[in-house]
Amino acid sequence: MDGELVLVTGGSGFLGAHCILKLLEAGYRVRTTVRSLGRKGDVLAMLAVGGVTPGDALSFAVADLTKDDGWREAMAGCAYVLHVASPFPPGVPKNEDELIVPAREGVLRVLRAARDAGVRRVVQTSSFAAVGYGKPLPVGRPFNEEDWTDPNGDVSAYVKSKTLAERAAWDFIAREGSALELSVVNPVGIFGPVLGADHSTSTLFIQRMMDGALPGLPRMVFGVVDARDVADLHVLAMTSPAAKGERFLAVSGDFMWVAEIAATLRQRLGAAAARVPTRILPDWLVRTVGLFSAEAAQVVPELGRVKNATSAKAARALGWTPRTREDALAATGESLVRLGLLKKRG
Repeated sequence: MDGELVLVTGGSGFLGAHCILKLLEAGYRVRTTVRSLGRKGDVLAMLAVGGVTPGDALSFAVADLTKDDGWREAMAGCAYVLHVASPFPPGVPKNEDELIVPAREGVLRVLRAARDAGVRRVVQTSSFAAVGYGKPLPVGRPFNEEDWTDPNGDVSAYVKSKTLAERAAWDFIAREGSALELSVVNPVGIFGPVLGADHSTSTLFIQRMMDGALPGLPRMVFGVVDARDVADLHVLAMTSPAAKGERFLAVSGDFMWVAEIAATLRQRLGAAAARVPTRILPDWLVRTVGLFSAEAAQVVPELGRVKNATSAKAARALGWTPRTREDALAATGESLVRLGLLKKRG
C-alpha cells in the first residue's frame, strides 16, 4: 500500500471513526470529511480512545453531502474512498426527504467527484435496511445479497433512504462510472466499543437498556455485528479484486431477539447491567401511541417477525470472520461503562 491515501466520509461518526482506526493500523494515510473543522477535535478524541494518535497520517477536509463545495478538493490524490457518511437518526424525521435526499444525492456527489479524481474504488456503506424490508420473508433461507428491500412497502424513512441511495450508486456506476469501481457493505445493527458520547442508534439502544430507560423489551429481532469487523470488511472490500461490483452483508451469526440481547448483557456485564429490563412487552402495548415516542413507527412493523441474514459471501470471497454477537454486545456495554456514558443510579 505504501501509505496510499484513503478518503473516509463522515469521520466524526461511530463507524467512520472505526474505519479510520482500521486504515491507520493497516498503514494507510487517511483524509476524512467533516461538515465543519469544529469536529476535528471530536474525531481526534475518538481515535485517542481507540488507542491511536494519527499525527501527519490523518488530514481533514470540509464537505457536506448536501453541497457540491469541497468534494473535488477532498478527493484529490486519493486511491480509494470509504463512503460511510449517511444520516441515521434515533427518531423519525418530519419529512422523509430529510433522510432520502442527502443519502441519495450525497452518494452521487461522492461518486462523481471520485470518478473525476481518478479514484480506483469506492466502498459505500449501505445497510441491511436495503436488503430485508418491505416484502415477504424469503422461504427456507436467510436474506442474502441478492435480496433488495421494496422501498414502496411498509418501511421507515431510514430504510427507504438506504435502499434508494444504494440503487442510485449502482445505477451511476453502470451508466456513467467510467473506470471507477464500486463495492458495497450492508451491515445489520452495528454494535461494539463506543469511542465517545456521539455514537450510533444501535449502541444508543444498548445505552437506554442499561440506563433502565425502556419500560420493557419489544418482541422483535436484531442482527448484530461489531463496528471493528464492519471496518475490517470495508478495508477488505476496498482492495480485493473479488469485491469489485459486489455487495456484502455484514452480520455475526443469527439474528437475536431483544430478550436474548438483554440476557447477554446481564450475563456478560453483571451489576453494570442490573437495570436492563427483563419484562417482554406484549405487541399491543408496544403499539400504544407514545410508548416508544418517535421510534414507534420503526419498531411496530417488525414486531414478531422472525428474519435472518447470512454473511457467507463475505466469508467465502474475502475471508471475513467477525467476532461473536455476544462479544460485540459486551464490548458495547463495557465501553459505555468505561467512558461514563450511563446515568448514575439514584
